Amino acid sequence: MKQLVFVTNNPHKLKEAQSIISGDFKIISLAEIGCEEEIAETGDTIEANASQKAFYVYNKYKVNCFADDTGLEIEALGGRPGVYSARWAGEDCSFENNIKKALEELHDSTNRKACFRTIVSLIIDGKETQFEGRVDGQILREKHGISGFGYDPIFQPNGYQQSFAEMHPDEKNLISHRGQAMQKLMEYLRGIK
Repeated sequence: MKQLVFVTNNPHKLKEAQSIISGDFKIISLAEIGCEEEIAETGDTIEANASQKAFYVYNKYKVNCFADDTGLEIEALGGRPGVYSARWAGEDCSFENNIKKALEELHDSTNRKACFRTIVSLIIDGKETQFEGRVDGQILREKHGISGFGYDPIFQPNGYQQSFAEMHPDEKNLISHRGQAMQKLMEYLRGIK
């Protein structure tokens, strides 16, 4: 079985990827290759950050790998937080801090439109391929649900009555931005066995 390193220290993301990508590829963590350093994300786009992380691991550890970066883009806030979604409320902020900041900045805005975008950057033998997933929805006025992570409790995808945090993980994986990008990655990997 071929191995692919997922360039993340987030156990939620790793578990999600392992549940989506199966078959001939085993998804392993950074810890399993001895990578414990914090990998910089200094790009000014989601695409650049995903690429930067993947190439860092590929160049240093000589392993085929993939990295992702995700951004929540809120229309009324000019697309913010976007590439800064994970650390929007400050460098060492929590998911809770970021949610609070989003709700405070939107306040009474009637425009609650938002989208989640994920870019996955795959590097196999030095060649990069990127995949995008996107889901449109709206920002709720308060948190709903306890599953998921990040902004999931305040994001409700279009066509659904539940937030991402209220959905069963399998249901969320079918429609989520990361799920879409991972599905595209899996289809690509099937073609290069």
